Amino acid sequence: MPNLASSDALKALTDWWLDMGVEVDSARIDALMREMKASEPVLKPVKADTKGAPKAAPRRTRGPTDWVAEATRAAAACDSMDALKAAIEAFDGCPLKATCEHTVVYDGVVGADLMVIGEGPGADEDRRGLPFVGKAGQLLDRMLAAIGRSRTENTFITNVNYWRPAGNRNPDAEELDVCRPFVDRMVELGKPKLIIATGGVPAKALLGSDDGIMKLRGTEYTFTTPGGASIPLIPILHPAYLLRRPQDKSRAWRDLLLIEKRLTELG
Repeated sequence: MPNLASSDALKALTDWWLDMGVEVDSARIDALMREMKASEPVLKPVKADTKGAPKAAPRRTRGPTDWVAEATRAAAACDSMDALKAAIEAFDGCPLKATCEHTVVYDGVVGADLMVIGEGPGADEDRRGLPFVGKAGQLLDRMLAAIGRSRTENTFITNVNYWRPAGNRNPDAEELDVCRPFVDRMVELGKPKLIIATGGVPAKALLGSDDGIMKLRGTEYTFTTPGGASIPLIPILHPAYLLRRPQDKSRAWRDLLLIEKRLTELG
């Protein structure tokens, strides 16, 4: 007789044998089933012990809150760059924040006449809490140095989005919209003489354009905030793009020369 796991399994097997015309010792089978039932443990419901167990993360719901309006109010209330940084770090209206290690706001010299605005943090930036610190950031530093600029001396660096999207994807329209009041206020407080938009995402977002970066780069535009600030803006190729396509560095060099010329003219 096979070693069966339960009385139910034994009954099912004997029923199958009977259906197949196999002779079965019914008395012996019944005795085995009684013995198995007597030895089977009785399962009682047990209350789960949750003491010390980690609590589930609270579910983020955006609900009916108008987060763009909330961002606008929070940004308008800031009268310094430090206050604006604190407001951005405290802001919970962008769902990207829940999956990030750091809120990445800015680096460099507050009040510098040159403001660089990028797309948003990547993995290195999220880990360190500063914009443009990965390989693309290192190339950006070299590009700026070529025209006498440095984040430690005369350049301010920020992004149009302050939280890393999963998988380093581009931020979507909703994520950009909810950050935009802070971007506008940062320009108003920083009062740069010139803005560099690095790459297609910030250039298109800041200018409200559908044109690609190859069409936008190499030309000066005017960026205007709701508070009335009006600043020249020059889009350039993103350093990450140049790392992939070094053959386009000649275009980037021409853009840097234009930026150097305009900074000299703006005094």
